[in-house]
Amino acid sequence: MTIIRDIADALTKPLVIVLLIAIAAAVCRLAGRGRASRVLLVGAAILAYAASIPLVLPVEGSGYAPHEGIPVTAALDREGLMRAVEALRLVRLLPQAQLVVLGGPLSGLPPVAQGYAQLARALGVLDQSLVVSDRPHDTRAESQEVHRLLGNTPFLLVTSAYHMPRAMLLMKRAGAAPIAAPAGQRAFGAAPFGWASLLPGAAGLGDTERALHEYAGLVAVTTGWD
Repeated sequence: MTIIRDIADALTKPLVIVLLIAIAAAVCRLAGRGRASRVLLVGAAILAYAASIPLVLPVEGSGYAPHEGIPVTAALDREGLMRAVEALRLVRLLPQAQLVVLGGPLSGLPPVAQGYAQLARALGVLDQSLVVSDRPHDTRAESQEVHRLLGNTPFLLVTSAYHMPRAMLLMKRAGAAPIAAPAGQRAFGAAPFGWASLLPGAAGLGDTERALHEYAGLVAVTTGWD
């Protein structure tokens, strides 16, 4: 199942899809099917362009890469920092609340939960109000851990807005009782459309990749693959 998940994750990356189409075009060229090769190459170019323009709204994950001499705010990635700041804002509004931070190690890096906890302590959250779970490595494992810790007690679930639908589904499936508290919303109604919206860029490519990852995750959850 892990191998299948890794393959599916790779296939949500637009540049991987473009590369596979380009390889298919090369195979067609070598087989003497020039027309098919040209069609595939044009399709690859169109896909690369479409995935790179900022028209796709993301609907996954947070990272933590500490290094000596940098603050925790720099070690957490953009998504993680937005999530942590929103959670800490809510803790300030609910002084009796406990803050549960989750996230295990990814790609050999320290657990992201440790980064969240370090930031929380730096901003005044006491250890007795902090629960650190640094083993779950994905949203499904985090959901099971939350249910283990909280049972069916309602709680505020803080994660990126585009990740919230899948997180809510998995939390409820695990038996937990989440109340959505999204962070980092990026949809504020219809955005003005101009010529700059048609220019390709790395930001658009990243948005497309995140969107495909989340849509694929939602399909996996709703069909029982995850």
